[in-house]
Amino acid sequence: MVTTSKKTQGGYMALMSAIIIATILLAITLGLGFSGFFTRLNILDSESKERSAALAEACVDAAILDSANNLYQSNKTVSVGKDICTIISSQNTGGQTLIKTQAIINGSYTNLKVIATNTTAFKIISWDECATFTTCP
Repeated sequence: MVTTSKKTQGGYMALMSAIIIATILLAITLGLGFSGFFTRLNILDSESKERSAALAEACVDAAILDSANNLYQSNKTVSVGKDICTIISSQNTGGQTLIKTQAIINGSYTNLKVIATNTTAFKIISWDECATFTTCP
């Protein structure tokens, strides 16, 4: 007659517990590893956005300088170091200058729409960042 004792089943419970604990620890380790990886990508995206915003502001400055010299150009590219931004439009309308610029760094876009007075001392009336120029009249 074959009998089973409780001693032979005690190892099964220990083995299953070890497998479950190992699986949980592996999941936690993978989760922490991927969170560090994705944090690095978020920081890179943030830096690209800051650079594109600064580049678009440089284009606004170039457009204001051009309008001070009575030059109103559209689709003009401006080089700042190795980066390039675009003055989409620069228009003189009734004592004000409407400037639209765009800069792209690593897929991060910055579209600026600026209205300034074009008297002897240029003053900024409004400064807006737009998702697209069609949503920012």
